[in-house]
Amino acid sequence: MDAMLGLSTDQAREQLVRQGPNLLPRVRPVPRWRRVAAEFTHFFALMLWVAAALAFVAGMPELGVAVLVVVVVNGLFSYAQEARAEHAAATLRALLPSQVLAVRDGRPVKIHVSELVAGDAVLLAAGDRIPADVRFVRTNSCTVDESMLSGESEPVAKGPDDTGFGGTFLANGDAEALVIATGGRTRLADIAALTTQTKPPPSPLNRELRRIVRVIALVALALGGLFFLVSLLTGTSWRDAFLFAIGVSVALIPEGLLPTVTLSLAMGAQRMAGRNALVRHLQAVETLGSTTFICTDKTGTLTQNRMSAVELWTPEGSVAVEGTGYEPVARLDGSPAAVAAGRRLARAARAASRGRIVQREKGWAAEGDPMEAALDALAHRMSGGAEPVEERASVRWAFDAVRRRESVVVDGELLLKGAPEGVLPLCIDGADGSGSEDAHRALAELAARGLRVLAVARRGLAPGAIPEGPQEAETRLELLGLVGLHDPPRPSVPEALARARGAGIKVAMVTGDHPATAAAIAREIGLQGPGGLVLEGHGLPADDQVLGALLDRDGVVVSRVSPEQKLRVARCLQQRGHVLAMTGDGVNDGPALQEADIGVAMGASGTDVAREAADLVLLDDDFATIIAAVEQGRATYANIRRFLTYHLTDNVAELTPFVIWALSGGSFPLALGVLQILFLDIGTDLLPALALGSEPPGKRVLNRPPERRHLMDGALMRRVFGVLGPVEALFEMAGFTLLLWLAGWRPGGELPGPGVIAAASGTAFTVVVLAQLANAFACRSETVPPWRLGWRSNPLLLWAVAAELLALAAFLFVEPIARMLGQAPPTLPGLLVALLAIPGLLAADYAYKAFRHRRSAAAARQAVAAPR
Repeated sequence: MDAMLGLSTDQAREQLVRQGPNLLPRVRPVPRWRRVAAEFTHFFALMLWVAAALAFVAGMPELGVAVLVVVVVNGLFSYAQEARAEHAAATLRALLPSQVLAVRDGRPVKIHVSELVAGDAVLLAAGDRIPADVRFVRTNSCTVDESMLSGESEPVAKGPDDTGFGGTFLANGDAEALVIATGGRTRLADIAALTTQTKPPPSPLNRELRRIVRVIALVALALGGLFFLVSLLTGTSWRDAFLFAIGVSVALIPEGLLPTVTLSLAMGAQRMAGRNALVRHLQAVETLGSTTFICTDKTGTLTQNRMSAVELWTPEGSVAVEGTGYEPVARLDGSPAAVAAGRRLARAARAASRGRIVQREKGWAAEGDPMEAALDALAHRMSGGAEPVEERASVRWAFDAVRRRESVVVDGELLLKGAPEGVLPLCIDGADGSGSEDAHRALAELAARGLRVLAVARRGLAPGAIPEGPQEAETRLELLGLVGLHDPPRPSVPEALARARGAGIKVAMVTGDHPATAAAIAREIGLQGPGGLVLEGHGLPADDQVLGALLDRDGVVVSRVSPEQKLRVARCLQQRGHVLAMTGDGVNDGPALQEADIGVAMGASGTDVAREAADLVLLDDDFATIIAAVEQGRATYANIRRFLTYHLTDNVAELTPFVIWALSGGSFPLALGVLQILFLDIGTDLLPALALGSEPPGKRVLNRPPERRHLMDGALMRRVFGVLGPVEALFEMAGFTLLLWLAGWRPGGELPGPGVIAAASGTAFTVVVLAQLANAFACRSETVPPWRLGWRSNPLLLWAVAAELLALAAFLFVEPIARMLGQAPPTLPGLLVALLAIPGLLAADYAYKAFRHRRSAAAARQAVAAPR
């Protein structure tokens, strides 16, 4: 009995009940308590722990409790966001296709890997991940990449009776194998049990955020120490001086910055998932926004990957084939002799292919490689729609990137298909040994029309003769003809290319196709105009700098590239300073995908190797999805700058009362206390900051070059410390001073009673909250006033502002809270100043944006008028 007939459905079901699903045992995660503890022991947390301890030692329990609340709230929030991001990433990983071709009831069927059981027969092709431990039964040019288990980079050749381990990849050839162990009984499971989880290295974004945070923290500590000394010199008791120093330090620390960033990245990843782009690493969300160059495949990414054989050339003449999709019937237009020759060609091409067409609920579809399915459909069409005879090959030499062809031996006959340059030189039709002149002319004509061309040939073998290898068999061939296959472009691609160009992103096509075919498709979709640069892999310059200069342009086409050449293309572009996104779907694309800043794999048609190496997986294999992901990446970067601006503006307002107090030598009373600052940071600012992190992409986010600036650049600092922060601080101190003035206080005079001080402090607190309310809307854009964006276009921000107002009311009118904070509701004059802070800040922000716009317009006019 042939073991490759596999199990029956009933047998497999019984085995699955006994053995359990083919899933690895879950690796024990880092204990939750350790993950929670980590959120309380980082740099920020340790600094605040020390501050709380010193407050208790100094006899200030209220301050100590308040600082502890900051640590606990911040730690729990950060943990919740990290857990949410991990859950989102796990959900995305679970969506990735994970199927295997098994033999059930004597027929090849696709099943989920979890349904495999010992005894199942599986069919594997180059690029497939071996789904369980197997014993190979039949192999053809089969090598396996076992580097993930052994560390050896060289693929291992496999023959019949050799063992393949789950989780490794078939690097070349194809194979038939029997499953011998699944799930927890595999070698991979044994290794996974010994593996401990490691934290990935920080992304560039995280490194910059940590740098910002550390700088701010060190500045806060330095200023705290400085004001402590100033306070002592002005005669303040050491206890009050210490309280003052702690207040200064706390005022400058953006406690909610890091969890807000995490949430913004997670929301960006979820939005990308909704647009068919699965992010495998959260850090890739921001990196996508910085992309400056995209190297894209042609088949399946720019085109629909729905191959159809539309024209045949044979020595007897040409045949036009007019069919729909993978339908098995079509109209044939050609002479009887040409149609007969076409039948022989179609039979040979089908025999040398494994892809087939199958009828499903929605019509005929490809099972396996779309190109090979198109050849199967061609064989049906040439037979008038009848099912062709299924010919069993005694020997098969699988396609590889070196030979660029695939051949089989059937009933003493070698049948072969492949790239024309890999087949024509082996044919004996022409005097020069490279095929007839007619064949070359036909090849040029078909390729110039954007068709992908395959050559099909045969050779008779002596009875019973089995060649030892493809080198011996694939010689002195008879050319049966050429097949022109059409893969129509995706309708969304021209618009996506236009958006990429508008975003300052260069796009190149890097493909294994014939240069004429690639160039024709590039012209059809608008990637390249007439006379555009088309390079071939074998003709690439040896010097990397020369190659980089050739590639560094929009619309270049690189054809007939090998995996090594594709990797070199990636490195050359990166050496020129590009942030590179590289697409790929095959096992050989893995190195280039790993080398690129953003590796983009095809989720529908890609191999497991490509998906494992990629940072982004396209569920629909559509180039337009890459541009949508870039758009969301840029939006995420802009959101981080939005809430960073929001946080730092508040810091200016919180620090100002302490600076004025210090400069006055302690004669000017403090407008805000430490507890009030903590309640501003945690109680009122956090939700609007999170809402800014969810801001949707703006209409013009792709209408400018990629981001190259730091998060805290000169523009952000000027806006925060030159406009928004000072205006907010001005209204804050004006409201505070006005209430003292109305109560009869003058500088240098005796302070009014506690009630007046509490109302004045409550006024300052209210001003900051209402000014930050306006600031949240102002920070939605660096160039456009909020009323042009629409007040309701970010619903989360409206809810956050409503919650901010409720929190303000509670902090002012709930007597125990107000008494603890040392404040009271503002009087009518103070409330008027607080309300005026809203239009005041928006007006100042509008004036600054208008000034910047005029300067930018003037600079643009000067650049246009400048002599060239």
